[in-house]
Amino acid sequence: MTIRQLLEILTVLIPLPPFLAFAFIVLFFNRWKRLSHSIAIGAMALSFLMAQIVFWTVIGWGGEALYEHPIAVQVPWLPSGDEVLSMGVMVDPLTAITLFFVSITCLAIFIYSVGYMHGDPRYSRFFAYISLFATGMLGLTVADNLLMLFIFWEIMGLCSYLLIGFWFEKPSAYRAAIKAFLTTRIGDVIMLLGIAYLYSQTGTLSFAAILRDEAVLHELAVTPSVISGLSVAAAVGLLLFAGTVGKSAQFPLHVWLPDAMEGPTPVSAMIHAATMVSAGVYMVVRMFPLLAVGMEGAVGTPPMVAMAIIGSFTAFFAATIAVAQDDIKRVLAYSTISQLAYMVAALGIGAYVAAAFHLVTHAFFKALLFLGSGSVIIGAHHEQDMMEMGGLRKRMPVTFWTFLIGGFALSGFPILTAGFWSKDEILAYAWHLNPVVFWVLAAGALLTAFYTMRQICLTFLGEPRGEHAEHAHETPWVMTGPLVVLALFALFFGFVGVPEEFPVLGELIGYNWFHHFVGATVGELLHHLPGPESFNPVPLAISVVAALGGLTLGWLVYGRRPLKAGETDPLARWLGPVHTVLKNKYYIDELYHFVFIRPTVWLAGAVFRWFDRGLIDGILHGIARLGEILGIANRWVHTYVIDGGVVDGSAKVVGATGRELRQVLQTGQVQHYLLQVLMFLCAFALLYILFF
Repeated sequence: MTIRQLLEILTVLIPLPPFLAFAFIVLFFNRWKRLSHSIAIGAMALSFLMAQIVFWTVIGWGGEALYEHPIAVQVPWLPSGDEVLSMGVMVDPLTAITLFFVSITCLAIFIYSVGYMHGDPRYSRFFAYISLFATGMLGLTVADNLLMLFIFWEIMGLCSYLLIGFWFEKPSAYRAAIKAFLTTRIGDVIMLLGIAYLYSQTGTLSFAAILRDEAVLHELAVTPSVISGLSVAAAVGLLLFAGTVGKSAQFPLHVWLPDAMEGPTPVSAMIHAATMVSAGVYMVVRMFPLLAVGMEGAVGTPPMVAMAIIGSFTAFFAATIAVAQDDIKRVLAYSTISQLAYMVAALGIGAYVAAAFHLVTHAFFKALLFLGSGSVIIGAHHEQDMMEMGGLRKRMPVTFWTFLIGGFALSGFPILTAGFWSKDEILAYAWHLNPVVFWVLAAGALLTAFYTMRQICLTFLGEPRGEHAEHAHETPWVMTGPLVVLALFALFFGFVGVPEEFPVLGELIGYNWFHHFVGATVGELLHHLPGPESFNPVPLAISVVAALGGLTLGWLVYGRRPLKAGETDPLARWLGPVHTVLKNKYYIDELYHFVFIRPTVWLAGAVFRWFDRGLIDGILHGIARLGEILGIANRWVHTYVIDGGVVDGSAKVVGATGRELRQVLQTGQVQHYLLQVLMFLCAFALLYILFF
């Protein structure tokens, strides 16, 4: 067996162990908690091991070699006329790097969950669900076609519903689950239309057959679509992007993500960092050659323009909301929306590698922050309100330092954190290609650093402002261990993507591995994408000022003089009604309730009353009433015509006749009987004479 054949087998098997763990826990081992988490973690560790073997082997081949000869396995699945729809797996540079970070973050979350979910009555069920969740993301990553990707995409949607509403005893939890499920379904249905339209035009959904064939891409770019003014490529791109808007919580379908915090914190980490929302961005990164076909210079295609507008707006919009939130997890939720929008905006301006780079670094530091927030919640006896915290730095030192590293990475702290390198690359491209996008993202970066420092100060500095914080304690190693591992990636992973022209450090490292390896995924397209021709210190300086300025401003407001118990948030005092608007998320939920939900409920009620109850039930009840009337008529006929007339009447005639004859003929006198015999003989004789 060759190395390539071994890697093909491993790639096929990567999603399988978590799925088997899900099946075994649900069917056989639900009663035994320790056995359930052992099976789940062991299965995830096996997938992690196979993913890492695949990754570390293929990076030795180089990105270009892997692009030219990807690891691929296909089997015929669904015959359709002359065509056969195939299912298979594929590992190219983008798949390899995604397997790398997904397997690491998922395994860390699985291990962490042992401590976080300890004592929960549905402990085993939780590990079954997250195992299926991991199956969905791993299967989506290795899928070699859009249909298979969409199948695993929907598996994750199902798991998000099950896990967000895991504590369904709380009304807020099951409402959040329904909200997430229905909101993401909007994008998913539109995405499915795009998949169907693409198949109708190409006869295939294979990534290799569509994205690597310039003739197919050119044909899609010049063929008019059913939407006036758009090519087939543009129409399909917009429809597919709608799936990302839903799954990655971009405006206007962002409303489900903050409410998803109702689920257990490991679920939040999986949804917001390692799997679900990353899947939305991964899909558009994967389909980027289709989205960008027809791009002329720095002028983007319609899907790219849509991504640039929605991404840049959402990045700033979500950051403004985050500065006014007091729930430790909700701050991170809006931060996730904002950071995903950075990636979307980056793709919108053509910064393909920068978007993929930020996807990976964000997975590490956001998983770290969510798990860190969970450690705070457990250590502070399930307190989530930052205004009731404070003083946790001394009580939870490991959590504090790892959370600080994650927060600095999110803020883009210069040089030392992975978030700086990926965010700076996006800003460098935006400065060169689209100044409007640049300034919006830079403003978002300033706000990100500010609310991150606000979160750190309110949670860890000063003195405890609540009883739970007063009695807080460090969490066990099973929770802090994954934090330390993720903190290392949040610090050092960025150095694999240092630009070669970056002063001093770029020359010292000498090779931008991430750019060359992942950039090879799109082949020659990478060389045709516009970008900075040389190093420009201006966007770098603005990026550094935004990060350090936001952190400094946050420290001055919340860290220099930490809040006391009962003290009002300074931001609320200064901003007044603006703070109220931000705290209430611009009243978007209320607007949707008024514009969409209430009319829908009214329409449903009207349809129920007039159509269902009036028309449908009226017809059915009319038929039932007709049957009742016919039954009554039948009973009358049976009683008075059949029984009273024909049957009973004939019986009564026979009976009356019999009684009369009996009185006439049976008198008991012999002479009468002799007379009857004589009359009978005379009658018989007469008949004989007449007829014989």
